[in-house]
Amino acid sequence: MEKRLPIAIVVRLAREQGQHVNGAELTYTDNVSAHGARVVSRQAWETGEVLTVTSLKDEIAIRAKVVYCQQVTGDRYHVGLNFQGRRVTWSTYATYANS
Repeated sequence: MEKRLPIAIVVRLAREQGQHVNGAELTYTDNVSAHGARVVSRQAWETGEVLTVTSLKDEIAIRAKVVYCQQVTGDRYHVGLNFQGRRVTWSTYATYANS
């Protein structure tokens, strides 16, 4: 189990090319670890779906797989993401992870 940091990072969620396109969503993380994150979303995502998660501050994109999607209110979901093949290099995460 990795340490999760309760930090909000503004990100853009988008389906990978070749998947059904529904547009990108601007949102934020609820918590982040070296290999994953939980984000808040206005739409339901399918388990196993592959997304691109881009930090708006750094413009660094990371490929992620949806591991769960839980509805928390009528129009909000918590989406658990596992980053595929790389660690988080976003500057905001690095600042708090190294503290």
